Amino acid sequence: MKLLTRDLGELEIDEKDIVTFAGPIFGFEKYRRFVFLFQEDLSEHFIWLQSVEEPELCFILVQPDLITDHYTPELPPEAKDLLGEGDYMCWLIVSLREPFADSTVNLRSPIVVNPELRQAAQFVLDGGLPIRHPLIREGGAQC
Repeated sequence: MKLLTRDLGELEIDEKDIVTFAGPIFGFEKYRRFVFLFQEDLSEHFIWLQSVEEPELCFILVQPDLITDHYTPELPPEAKDLLGEGDYMCWLIVSLREPFADSTVNLRSPIVVNPELRQAAQFVLDGGLPIRHPLIREGGAQC
């Protein structure tokens, strides 16, 4: 199927690659179908989460282990009900800022995916995790 995107133009995707959000992305509740896009000239730790329903809606996600060594989110009990049984992948939403060094990630509300069942949800975690955690690790090492 053809997919029109804001940042990457028109792409050909396979419908089996569409992930359905059983629990919505907060603030974007009416959009439930997304696809993960990898850009080869970007780090493999970053991906695009592109809406299939709205070409202008796209998020940049990063793997948590690139940001911090101590991210072990405890998912709420309803996670299994929404995502099903299996192994989950966890991604963090990136907020790009000017200058880039001010960019952040949301540790409190990860995007959690069951890749086998193609189900996803965003969860708000307990425990006082920050919504705006620096994207760049202390010491200046960039992702």
